[in-house]
Amino acid sequence: MSRFCLPRDIYHGKGCLEELKNLKGKKAILVVGGGSMKRQGFLDKAVHYLKDGGMEVEVFEGVEPDPSVETVMRGAEAMRKFEPDWIVSMGGGSPIDAAKAMWAFYEYPETTFEDLITPFSFPELRQKARFAAIPSTSGTATEVTAFSVITNYQTGVKYPLADFNITPDVAIVDPDLVMGLPVKQVAYTGMDALTHAIEGYTTKAAWEMTDMFHLKAIEIISKSLRGAVANTKEGREGMALGEYIAGMGFSNVGLGIAHSMAHTLGAVYDTPHGVACAMMLPIVMEYNQECTGEKYREIARAMGVANVDSMSQAEYRKAAVDAVKKLSADVGIPSVLEAIKEEDLPFLAESAHADACAPGNPKDASVEDLKDLFRKIMA
Repeated sequence: MSRFCLPRDIYHGKGCLEELKNLKGKKAILVVGGGSMKRQGFLDKAVHYLKDGGMEVEVFEGVEPDPSVETVMRGAEAMRKFEPDWIVSMGGGSPIDAAKAMWAFYEYPETTFEDLITPFSFPELRQKARFAAIPSTSGTATEVTAFSVITNYQTGVKYPLADFNITPDVAIVDPDLVMGLPVKQVAYTGMDALTHAIEGYTTKAAWEMTDMFHLKAIEIISKSLRGAVANTKEGREGMALGEYIAGMGFSNVGLGIAHSMAHTLGAVYDTPHGVACAMMLPIVMEYNQECTGEKYREIARAMGVANVDSMSQAEYRKAAVDAVKKLSADVGIPSVLEAIKEEDLPFLAESAHADACAPGNPKDASVEDLKDLFRKIMA
């Protein structure tokens, strides 16, 4: 049996941030990150729209990149004091991911973080509040997914939390919010989005419904990312669309070891997530290729490779991997990570093997396999 879960309402298009005034409730807490939304004026706009809709508003600021367990707990405590009936999070993946976890601890104060680590183990949410997500980056797609990634800095482990309960009720995707995104972030988050689309398309749980989302996302991202990095309007708008189409697919079938390895690199070396994904994706594609049937032909086609129908299996598989490598290089992503040392490999491989994304990989990977894959990005 397969399940397909999306936000009830998705608003997309220039100026749709104004939809916040149509949320029905008494109190809204607005969770944001490091200040870019405030500097660009979007935080004030969001507060204005919520108040215009008749709500009392409180702002929780300062969610860090790769949000911590401690930040989640502080946010949940703020929610318990304010008692909102809407949780609204605006920004990159970090504040939205953090707010999802805060939501659980707000509604269930006795729950422990350990209770939530097991996939699909969340208690039933929406007892006190509903959730709206507004992305300011084009990569994580957390505004439409059942996932949240929280870091325990004491243990050096990133925890991908997974439960359909934390799929937002409302997603507001306004391309205006991504127009000011720095070029490096556009490149990094864009390659994260491409990794979502390709891993989601090839994961063990993939099926016809999710395949159509992933293939369209691969096509849009491949056409848009270079332009987005060059700061064209069309490129930025294309990425705002492509990233959450990918999210609607992978949220329902999971990912693979490119993501589990990227989570580990981020936790241990603070490698930007999109950089880690971009480094691992072509290597993992080569590792998985024998378990993907003809899917690499469709990936190559979606990425604009010509004459794929006349290619042999070996040729179109190589063409798909090469197209990913070229896109990554064109947007300035390095292919090696100098921080990795041979002595780090056991911990890296064991952490990636234990990651919640690993079981979805089309080809099972042992700890030794993962060590070998990490070696391929060593300087």
